[in-house]
Amino acid sequence: MVRITAIHEKTVPIQSNIRNAYIDFSTMTASVVAVVTDVVREGRPVVGYGFNSNGRYGAGGLLRERFIPRLLAADPALLVNESGDNLDPHRIWQVLMTGEKPGGHGERSVAVGVLDMAVWDAAAKIAEKPLYRLLAEQYGDGNTDDRVFVYAAGGYYQPGKGLGALQDEMRQYLDLGYRVVKMKIGGADLAEDVRRVEAVIEVLDGDGSRLAVDANGRFDLRTAIAYADALAPYGLFWYEEAGDPLDYGLQAALSQYYPGPMATGENLFSHQDVRNLLRYGGMHPETDYLQFDCALSYGVVEYLRTLAVLREHGWSARRVIPHGGHQLSLHLAAGLGLGGNESYPGVFQPFGGFADGYQVDDGYVRLPKTPGIGFEHKAALYPLLKSLHE
Repeated sequence: MVRITAIHEKTVPIQSNIRNAYIDFSTMTASVVAVVTDVVREGRPVVGYGFNSNGRYGAGGLLRERFIPRLLAADPALLVNESGDNLDPHRIWQVLMTGEKPGGHGERSVAVGVLDMAVWDAAAKIAEKPLYRLLAEQYGDGNTDDRVFVYAAGGYYQPGKGLGALQDEMRQYLDLGYRVVKMKIGGADLAEDVRRVEAVIEVLDGDGSRLAVDANGRFDLRTAIAYADALAPYGLFWYEEAGDPLDYGLQAALSQYYPGPMATGENLFSHQDVRNLLRYGGMHPETDYLQFDCALSYGVVEYLRTLAVLREHGWSARRVIPHGGHQLSLHLAAGLGLGGNESYPGVFQPFGGFADGYQVDDGYVRLPKTPGIGFEHKAALYPLLKSLHE
């Protein structure tokens, strides 16, 4: 029977001098974990790795005080599949959530999501399959997407960053092979943000449909509508998270004013919150996008429940383009038929971006056939992960 022999955890900085409309990232942290098993491949124990996405701080306290001890104290038989030859992420999720009251999906969801990522990484390695293949076989029709749409997220506010520097940044993303880019709004006044939007569209050869904008929940309804009126003529790829993520009434009201695609969901951490968004948020399943971040919302186990809620409400998984810009979401997109994935080619390193050798070709990437999630193939990240257990 497969056993977890150790779990290692560390809080690491991902600080940067960038900011969005709401926060700066000068003191931002992330949690990284390593789940060590007694399965041996090529003379070494199989280890699963996990970390949380940017935008939420590391959850080290919760991991050390509650979730890691709870998992290590559990009966090993409760953590494996029926045959005992692999970890069972669903059973492990149930163990992690034992004694937890429903509701209050905040930082707890981050801690569980970090461990869940590591468990799925280990399970796919034990099965000797890339995670996207494992997901397609167990929860899809067995087919995977040969390539996944990705867009480049950037355009943050920085000290001394003028329009020329913003344009140069976007040109770099285009040179890497991206066709769609995203920038921040709401951290300046409307007139300045319009100038910034127009500067980026100029780099995109005048095609506003290749630009997404993100307000990071900054606006009240009045400001959100003012921006909607100003942005509508550009025909943008989407207008993202205008108001507080739990203010479904604001989102619904805004949908009456803004004619183009909108996006939200990166700060919803449970399938119950997603259900309320679809019930009350005025989102349109034919045109809008949903951005739930697996690493922040209890992991893959909960993400599968979230996708089931979408189906119940008539949404296609193709309208889901996750936040986070990490390899786990890329595997979900390829294995579960999502619409694509965010990418951070220039920020939040070493966590942002994908493994080395992932070439972006006309806005798409192809996934390798290596087992697990593939963190071992990101040279800037793997030494940090490996150091947890050596």
